[in-house]
Amino acid sequence: MEEGAKDKAPSLQASDGVEQTAGRGRKRERAGEQDARVSGKALGRMVEAFMKLPGIGRKSAERLAFAVLGMPRDEAEYIARAIVDLKDSSRYCSVCNNITEDDICSICRDPRRDDSVICVVEEPSNILVLEKTGSFRGKYHALLGALSPLDGIGPEDLKIEGLLDRLKTGVKEVILATNPTVKGETTALYLSRIIKPLGISVTRIAYGLPVGGDIEYADENTVQRALAGRREM
Repeated sequence: MEEGAKDKAPSLQASDGVEQTAGRGRKRERAGEQDARVSGKALGRMVEAFMKLPGIGRKSAERLAFAVLGMPRDEAEYIARAIVDLKDSSRYCSVCNNITEDDICSICRDPRRDDSVICVVEEPSNILVLEKTGSFRGKYHALLGALSPLDGIGPEDLKIEGLLDRLKTGVKEVILATNPTVKGETTALYLSRIIKPLGISVTRIAYGLPVGGDIEYADENTVQRALAGRREM
């Protein structure tokens, strides 16, 4: 990724990120070395490997490693093959950037989907969540990230150009379903500003209280969004 910013702040943050990554790497190595001394090199390497996954700390990595160790060999081989197959077979859809094993994903190929409505998300994993609801029958477009000037991520680093090309094919509405974070809101605002002049309706998914939640425990921003997104019954 090219660094678009010229001031010193982004470079300092990038340096901090490198140091944090290096620190995590050293932590994994120390954990693996200690486990290797106690239980063998193979188990130590397995612990190091699991700790590379997001959200997996040393204790969780050790539990997973021992779980694999206790599995029948065929089950362990099945997991290993599944990981390799995932890396070898998966790719981004050439149209919407969803994860697929073909050039074009099944959603983009489905003639029953509404081509006039595109839901824009940050990552392909968001598409999976939205599809589980069974309530959206349009198409998707994954940006593969979100705008973050402080991290040196600009519009040219996202799949925005492909989205704009798709808008020339009779799209009537673009639903912005980026995350309710500073990066997500910045991305949604940027997209809204460049899409609205094209005469296409731009909507934003509503945010508010979760089903089954209690207002007493909701933060002020969540309650504010719930009030702003209210609708008539």
